[in-house]
Amino acid sequence: MKAEKRRAEIAAILLEEGRAVSGGELSERLSASRQIIVQDIAVLKASGYDILSTHSGYVIKSSPLKERVFKVRHTSSETEDELTKIVELGGTVVNVFVWHKVYGKIEGKLNIFSKRGIDQLIDGIKSGKSTELMHVTSGYHYHTVRADSEQTLDLIGETLDKAGYIVPEI
Repeated sequence: MKAEKRRAEIAAILLEEGRAVSGGELSERLSASRQIIVQDIAVLKASGYDILSTHSGYVIKSSPLKERVFKVRHTSSETEDELTKIVELGGTVVNVFVWHKVYGKIEGKLNIFSKRGIDQLIDGIKSGKSTELMHVTSGYHYHTVRADSEQTLDLIGETLDKAGYIVPEI
């Protein structure tokens, strides 16, 4: 894994876990040496992440990244295109969720920031292991997208809208 992608993964893990994550655990999960993880944490701190080193591991207090929720609708055959548009513009698809009339919010964590992540999701769906969450709500679903700036999120929103994926607000 390249350094930039590994650092993005470290930040995503720390943001998603909401607990102290040890360097050893990060090392194991990312197949990188403990020393590489320490260096990556230093780079992340220098780039604006508020990461604390505790006796239990690393904790992220804040991130320079921005997030936005997009309400979208498309077919299963368009899922790969939708995710690719987001990732190619520099976004990370944090999750997918739907609002079910009986069960409330149903969420699946994705953390997709690369073509490989998209391919893994699509392969899992095509293998018949499961179906997309959007099928619970007639194709309507939401994605939380994380990016480096509001401008990037604006561009992602515009691109999804041009593709016909954004659900207009009523």
